[in-house]
Amino acid sequence: MPSLPRNDPRQYDDLAGEWWRPGGEFEVLHWLAEARAALVPPAPRPGAVLVDAGCGGGLLTPHVESLGYWHVGIDLRRSGLEQAAARGVAAVVADVAALPLASESADVVVAGEILEHVPDMPATVAELCRVLRPGGLLVLDTINATRMGRFVSITLGERFGAAPVGIHDPELFVDPGELTAHCAKNGVRLKVRGIRPSVPGLIRWLFLPPGPRASRLGHLGRMVPTRSTQVLYQGMGRKSD
Repeated sequence: MPSLPRNDPRQYDDLAGEWWRPGGEFEVLHWLAEARAALVPPAPRPGAVLVDAGCGGGLLTPHVESLGYWHVGIDLRRSGLEQAAARGVAAVVADVAALPLASESADVVVAGEILEHVPDMPATVAELCRVLRPGGLLVLDTINATRMGRFVSITLGERFGAAPVGIHDPELFVDPGELTAHCAKNGVRLKVRGIRPSVPGLIRWLFLPPGPRASRLGHLGRMVPTRSTQVLYQGMGRKSD
């Protein structure tokens, strides 16, 4: 059977068993989800809506379920959405570049590790901003379109298992200047900062093979802020009133 093209969404069906497996292929995504959730404040009102764009298996859920939001997850692949729904996410099959949601309906929009996968980043950003209420919060993280971003995410990441082989197309990596400009065009003043894996967590994960001990330990690392945005970066901004 021929391999799928880079960034083909069908890869996530083949990897569906990895979403919640400690020490598995999506381990680093758990660290990113926790770091992303740390930027989300408690719900500002009863019935507040958090839209999780590209939610996959719902990795954000354990970190935001106590914050009081109605958690809506959007993704193209049912295999991940079924796992998100099992954890309480209101799951919707849809393209993040064409959200089936009313304008100004979300208090928070989260876009974690999705912008480096979309063919039309400006259209996707416009949609993320469209569904935000005035004063609403946009939180995201993605991979920088630099030589270092490509080297770490593709050359090293795929070799050492930090990313499944072929899951990324480096041509779609996102320049933070372009991203902030598109957000500003759509009413969100985005501020970015770099993030990286903690060294102890990364070492522990690389040298502790998945298995019973890894399962007992749970997820093994976390993300920490860094001055450099050359590889991974977070963004946060509010929509103008």
